[in-house]
Amino acid sequence: MSAASVGIVMLVHTALERAEQVARHWTAAGCPVVLHVDKNVDEAVFQRFRQGLASDPLVRFCTRHRCEWGTWGIVAASQSAATLMLQDFAEVRHVYLSSGSCLPLRPAEELAAYLEARPQTDFIESATTADVPWIVGGLDVERFTLRFPFSWKRHRYLFDRYVDLQRRLGIRRRIPAGLVPHMGSQWWCLTRQTLTAILQDRERARYDRYFQKVWIPDESYFQTLARKHSSRIESRSLTLSKFDFQGKPHVFYDDHLQLLRRSDCFVARKIWPRADRLYQAFLTDGARALTRTEPNPGKIDRIFAKAVERRTRSRPGLYMQSRFPSHWSVKSVTSNRYSVFQGFSELFEDFETWLAQITGARVHGHLFAAERAELVQGSTMINGALTDCAKLRDYNPQSFLTNLIWNTRGEHQCFQFGPGDRQEIREELARDPNAQISVISGAWAVPLFRSERDFGEVRREAARLQQIEASYLHTLRHRETTARVRIWSMAEFVEAPMEPLQAILDELGHLHPLSAPPALVNLDGFGQFLQNLKNQGMHPHLMGDFPVEQGRMDRAKPPRKPYLVQR
Repeated sequence: MSAASVGIVMLVHTALERAEQVARHWTAAGCPVVLHVDKNVDEAVFQRFRQGLASDPLVRFCTRHRCEWGTWGIVAASQSAATLMLQDFAEVRHVYLSSGSCLPLRPAEELAAYLEARPQTDFIESATTADVPWIVGGLDVERFTLRFPFSWKRHRYLFDRYVDLQRRLGIRRRIPAGLVPHMGSQWWCLTRQTLTAILQDRERARYDRYFQKVWIPDESYFQTLARKHSSRIESRSLTLSKFDFQGKPHVFYDDHLQLLRRSDCFVARKIWPRADRLYQAFLTDGARALTRTEPNPGKIDRIFAKAVERRTRSRPGLYMQSRFPSHWSVKSVTSNRYSVFQGFSELFEDFETWLAQITGARVHGHLFAAERAELVQGSTMINGALTDCAKLRDYNPQSFLTNLIWNTRGEHQCFQFGPGDRQEIREELARDPNAQISVISGAWAVPLFRSERDFGEVRREAARLQQIEASYLHTLRHRETTARVRIWSMAEFVEAPMEPLQAILDELGHLHPLSAPPALVNLDGFGQFLQNLKNQGMHPHLMGDFPVEQGRMDRAKPPRKPYLVQR
């Protein structure tokens, strides 16, 4: 079978040196090539490109149009190139539309033989809007019933406002009689008969006027008109093209070589221009010919589905591809378990040092303190080049926490968190199943009690901190919280601190009985301090019931169980 029976239309706008290489590959096999070069390409660059192919008798250049994503120019370019192909190459029986970033994966002779065996078949993805599952964040039926005179990329504000205006006014376009809008991949392979019928349709001028104001007409013009003129449609593309969950095309790199071979497809897009290994393997390797099998991109669908999952859900605590995932798409914020303590450093003397010595964990101070991130032992930098700079941390607190846990995996991380810290991270803590959060509510009052500040100032600060902590406790008690949460009031904890401390150590892997608890700060007079706050009009209710007569509670009372959220 002669490869000359297949004509290749190439829409080129960048990487012209690669486009020239691919064009020469097609013509070397006897396939005529018509090139459309985007009018946005500099004239001098275009002339050099044209001159480089001037000696090839199977190469033609069609009228240039200005092409932009989602606009009519791409359809006009395809029309001009296809018209020239049919006019200059009478032996062509099928016209194959491709781009400058497309790469043939199988010999042209195999493509020609495949099409010769199906002389009346048009290969074009074509489905009604109700049957299209791949639209992502776009319009479906409305792309055919509204007008789109503004570029979605260059004039997004005007695009959106004009769409809203048409909706409010109830403006609807009339679809030309006899047409049922269809959509599909831009990359088709049509028979000479069908393509001629589309280009010479007596109603073409009317159809063109209509589709010029349709959004993304290159995905609907030929797909709709092929349904009118074709006698046999295979609703699929012979070009391998994969898209991510945002509707953006996957780019193939050198390490996709074996993946592309397994697809058995004739052509693939989108190829990275610097993928030298791919171009070398598929354009110059004579031993690369594949078996004469049916193109089957489904062979690699599982791999792409896995890539989409990795992209959207990521690995726990490791976000890839430079696009931070949305909250709904992430199973957990971090990669490993860690512990968050609230109120412990206020209630116990040198709590961080005691916890580090008894558990071997890496214990930080208040990582989200307003002035700086209090890294372990006063460090200014830790694993992953994370610094104590509050400005860098606060640019994206979630990323700071995620990176800290990821880069220190293998050892348990602990840090303090309280109402005096930056609160932007608290929702992430609550929804992270790796977080083990232990809270002594009201303990923030101890530093105020021990300070020598003006009492009026202390009362205002106490009211502010209590309001912040109450909001945080509400978040922790929410039904969507997935962190493991333990909450004690300060009075409950001080009554019998050994039991909750032992539970915390067990959670950290220290299974031996606790023999030497950390020293409690002196609370003599704390009950009177709380009463003074009440007398000044502030009601400190998060600490529990501290009698005025004594600072320490009666240790003989039976301990109360903590509030426990177990997910």
